[in-house]
Amino acid sequence: MDHPRILIQFDSDPHASVFDAVVAVDSNVDHLLQYSNVEPTNVQALVHGAMFTRGITHLHHTAIFVGGSNVALGEAIAQEIRQTFFGPIRVSVMLDGNGANTTAVAAVLCAARHVELSNMQAVVLGGTGPVGQRVARLLLAQGAGVDLVSRQLDRAEQACQDVLRKIDAAHAPRLKPIASIDGEALASSLGQCTAIFSCGAAGVTLLDEEQLAAASNARVAIDLNAVPPAGIVGIAATDKAVQRGERVDYGAIGVGGLKMKIHRESIATLFSRNDMFLDAEEILTIGQELEAASMV
Repeated sequence: MDHPRILIQFDSDPHASVFDAVVAVDSNVDHLLQYSNVEPTNVQALVHGAMFTRGITHLHHTAIFVGGSNVALGEAIAQEIRQTFFGPIRVSVMLDGNGANTTAVAAVLCAARHVELSNMQAVVLGGTGPVGQRVARLLLAQGAGVDLVSRQLDRAEQACQDVLRKIDAAHAPRLKPIASIDGEALASSLGQCTAIFSCGAAGVTLLDEEQLAAASNARVAIDLNAVPPAGIVGIAATDKAVQRGERVDYGAIGVGGLKMKIHRESIATLFSRNDMFLDAEEILTIGQELEAASMV
């Protein structure tokens, strides 16, 4: 009996994401089942439907994608999915609420084309958000130093604590909270950095022309805001490895091509086994393999 590949989309929003559905179809799933208004309290019965309908040897033909605009709620749903599985009775899961994981991975890999991650000193603007926190934790795990920037120091400190809960505490000395309202601290951070990531809310400028000029050692700047005005002044959404002096710039659309490749490849990878759980770190590995293959 042929077992088609079924992807089950869990979305906490009132309407399941059309974006995620289109990517799933482009990833050659045979059937896409979409569920909206998913919460930790109602997810167990849905997971049971995925677990108990196929024999163990065929469970790898079923997988779950957790999306939705509320990234924290998506993580809570994913945790409930984990707790529902037992023994070999499980299916593979991908977590990418609001595209935070695939976007962060793509940004880190674009930067890695120009600066060795283990030697990188990064400034992550808008670091309290889901993408900023994921960029920070991925960089730290690769050996980079990270200054995580928020407008208020207490929010930056809280975000640093949240990041460290997800990774080995040994990385803590290379993570520093910065308040953007402290002009002197931000200027010092920018002056020492080799890479800049702007991960703030859409349509909010986080770095002006004068501040960017102060980052004289930066070799790559990535602005993940696609909505005008730019998050980093002077970087267009369509910029893709645009050379400006000693620095290479990427905009949101310039990063987006790689993000989409990683998203599609990650979905395809789900069907290779029935025990995968793809969070940011696992998706980074998939992205690294794609980058390596493209260089052969």
